[in-house]
Amino acid sequence: MINELEKVRNIGISAHIDSGKTTLTERVLFYTGRIHAIHEVRGKDEVGATMDSMELERERGITIASAATHCKWGDKHVNIIDTPGHVDFTIEVERALRVLDGAVLILCGVSGVQSQSMTVDRQMKRYRVPRIAFINKLDRSGADPFKVTDQLREKLGHNAVMMQLPIGLEAEHAGVVDLVTMKAVRFEGDNGENIIETEIPAEMADAAASAREEMLDAVSMFSDDLMEAILEEEVTEDLIHDAIRKGTLSMDLTPVFLGSAYKNKGVQLLLDAVSRYLPSPLDIQNMGVDLANDEAEIELSSDPELPMVSLAFKLEDTRYGQLTYLRVYQGQISRGQQIFNSRTKKKVKVGRLIRMHSDDMEEIEDAGPGDIVALFGIDCASGDTFTDGKIDVAMSSMHVPDPVISLSIKPKDQKASDNMGKALGRFVREDPTFRSAVDRESNETVISGMGELHLDVYVERMKREYDCEVETGAPQVAYRETITQKTDFNYTHKKQTGGSGQYGRVAGFAEPILPDDEGPQDFQFVSEIRGGAIPTEYVSAVEKGFRQSLDKGRLIGFPVLGMRVVINDGQSHSVDSSEMAFQAAARGAFRDVYGRAKPQILEPIMRLEVEGPGEFQGAILKTIMQRRGQIVGTTEESGFSRVESEVPLSEMFGYATDLRSTTQGKAEFTMEFSKYLPAPTDVQKELKEKYKSKIVDEDE
Repeated sequence: MINELEKVRNIGISAHIDSGKTTLTERVLFYTGRIHAIHEVRGKDEVGATMDSMELERERGITIASAATHCKWGDKHVNIIDTPGHVDFTIEVERALRVLDGAVLILCGVSGVQSQSMTVDRQMKRYRVPRIAFINKLDRSGADPFKVTDQLREKLGHNAVMMQLPIGLEAEHAGVVDLVTMKAVRFEGDNGENIIETEIPAEMADAAASAREEMLDAVSMFSDDLMEAILEEEVTEDLIHDAIRKGTLSMDLTPVFLGSAYKNKGVQLLLDAVSRYLPSPLDIQNMGVDLANDEAEIELSSDPELPMVSLAFKLEDTRYGQLTYLRVYQGQISRGQQIFNSRTKKKVKVGRLIRMHSDDMEEIEDAGPGDIVALFGIDCASGDTFTDGKIDVAMSSMHVPDPVISLSIKPKDQKASDNMGKALGRFVREDPTFRSAVDRESNETVISGMGELHLDVYVERMKREYDCEVETGAPQVAYRETITQKTDFNYTHKKQTGGSGQYGRVAGFAEPILPDDEGPQDFQFVSEIRGGAIPTEYVSAVEKGFRQSLDKGRLIGFPVLGMRVVINDGQSHSVDSSEMAFQAAARGAFRDVYGRAKPQILEPIMRLEVEGPGEFQGAILKTIMQRRGQIVGTTEESGFSRVESEVPLSEMFGYATDLRSTTQGKAEFTMEFSKYLPAPTDVQKELKEKYKSKIVDEDE
């Protein structure tokens, strides 16, 4: 099995929305024999792409949930995860990249590097995922792979090297010149299945020779053997492939491939590149923490004989129960085996072991390192580690961004009320960026997520999958509060109720955390207690009291960010002091110091990118300025305009309709959370007044 692992490729297909990820995956499945007919994302036959199995995905023509499949190309076994491009579903990309070994970064040949391309690239860097780039849509008007490759270098900092040249562009796009084999490659037949290799057209010979020289110069940096062969003019294809693979695995090189998935061009050569250059599970270093040895870091080995370690990276609720997607890192997992959850310490039995193909399932008996499989009927959370009990190890969890928008929902009738609880329970388990809670003051159910589309999709899924119609309230922005000046406090909590009372005094100061300060930016607690003024066992209670207070600021009731609390003095009582007393003292100190530390309200600022025809650039700029937007940059190329800006989330509701009407439906936008900044004075005043009137109403 260890030899077979060299032939496994676990890859993700990631890109900005509408760059052709699902279309490319459909072609990959067709050429590898997994499907026998090609269907389009927004096809006239109304079948929809294989990987968009959810009805909502087929209707909207977007990918909402990542889907796993597997196929064979030559002697390689390829596990593929097709991920969403829309920023609202960024967690789907995040958890896919957490468990994958390599990735294909798709870029639109016209639009190039877009906002979500940057987000996906950051995620790939976070998990150190080697990637190759595929410039798609070269059949479209305005396509320019040379410009896109330059953007890869300038905007994303990649050492991007073109492995191919296009034979014609736009309507003339006929194939590519392979700079390794120095052959022209065309794709013929109804679905581009016939690959025809010919000599390079005479008019392209000079350009191809020059591009090959450039490519060899770049990739020879990763191989002394190739460098020597170039000097001796004895370059072989194998030497080039080895050098490209080394550069790709070290993430110091991004090979660039070209084509048009929709027109069935270039996909087979991309599959060859995945096989040759992207890593097998043996090429990747995976780390875990040894829970039996003070969480010391240990390296996991892709060896089927070692104790089993696997990570649950995605959950799905199906009609058969919870489906848990697992990536096996070490050892083997078999049907009927007892496995242990490292977090809960509970033992469970593997009932059914499945290999996924979109929403189709294939039963298997066992799986080894590098496999991506699914289990039925196991109760766990996303990010849990499973072992066979011979080792107590946990894998590091994935990065989960905080929600930025909330919505109150109310069931329309009693039947909907019963189903709403079931639906929310399932969605919260499946999606770590989706939250649900009951507001203590208004008693309303509030759902939170990454954007309007994110919440819209879940409201629609409640209606379709649970027959649960809900009424939604106005969207609520996730504001934050902070302090702006250093302020001292000295607070004594004293309570006598007969018998032993409560006593604790805490003193120190609170100050704002500056953006360039080291450590966490949300809250820092520092103890400078000397001489036992507060006994050591109560210091953690003081920290706990302050942390509890941060959940709800005193300006508008939102969480507090960017606050450092330093305690340097205090007092305890031999009888009346307790953890509870010092927690209460800390809460009192927070109430005392917060109002004097000049608190202010922070609002979430979104990174907004709008793209549309150049003739509408002025209209697009106007829509942004009207919403308190700050323009970061504009680019205009071949009649196509892109505007990058930062806009407060509170001003963005209904923007899609506004933009559509202003640009005759020809512009599109993407938006993702960027940072928190102080809200303007008039906005802060309005928010405070609303909060005060709400509290008065509730008191009455």
